[in-house]
Amino acid sequence: MFAALLIFFAGAPAVRADGVQVPVLWDSKERLAKPDLSDMPRLRFLTTTDFPPFNYLDAEGGLSGLHVDLARAICAELGLADKCQIQALPWSELETALARGDGEAVIAGLAVSAQNRAKFAFSRPYLRFPARFVATRSAMLGEPMAERLRGKRVGVVAGSAHEQLLRDSFGSVQAVAYDRQELLLADLKEGKVDAAFGDGMRLGFWLGSADSADCCRFAGGPYIAPEYLGGGLSIAVMPENEKLAGAVDAALQQISANGTFAELYLRYFPVSFF
Repeated sequence: MFAALLIFFAGAPAVRADGVQVPVLWDSKERLAKPDLSDMPRLRFLTTTDFPPFNYLDAEGGLSGLHVDLARAICAELGLADKCQIQALPWSELETALARGDGEAVIAGLAVSAQNRAKFAFSRPYLRFPARFVATRSAMLGEPMAERLRGKRVGVVAGSAHEQLLRDSFGSVQAVAYDRQELLLADLKEGKVDAAFGDGMRLGFWLGSADSADCCRFAGGPYIAPEYLGGGLSIAVMPENEKLAGAVDAALQQISANGTFAELYLRYFPVSFF
């Protein structure tokens, strides 16, 4: 039974860039038509300033982040670099601004929920957030993780989607729930748990920080589980703007194929969570 679950949850396709795994969510054999957008007077992306490293203000007060660079790359791929605008708004104003026509697309992590699908059209996902195991370097753990960790203590944040995923899909482990991730990671460093399980992006930032003291590494995975962890990040447009949604998909596919997305991903996530 676990083998089937592993196929279901185990990571998205990936390619090596400079020895590091980066996500590839596009089928290279698929051919996506790129609509002609030359008649567009401008392409305005709406985002926020409070979602680092995706969108934030840098030390000089400039709008920066993966989303900002990705929006510019999309504009360039569509031949609209000279018509490209990126504006930051408070999160609470994004949906209203898009519906009012103050922008053509939102690139800010707007959830691809059933409620939002009733109001907006979305591009295909350009990034997903896998669950990952982290263990000490001396543990030398690898797949199949359910067997390697059978009966072992695995820490996870209490009440999280990751706790439910761990209990449902890795029933052979002894799940240990923590109120806060920092307590879990402190115990991992001290050997009080055999592994930690959680959001790969957050764990990747910890692995690359001084707090980890280079104690640990990713083990097994990554595990993609949309039913537990959501569908990832997509770009939102108004439903009547299907032409733009199709163009964004075509641009994203090319940005992935030519290595631009890998370059941007590694710029903001030097410890890859894939």
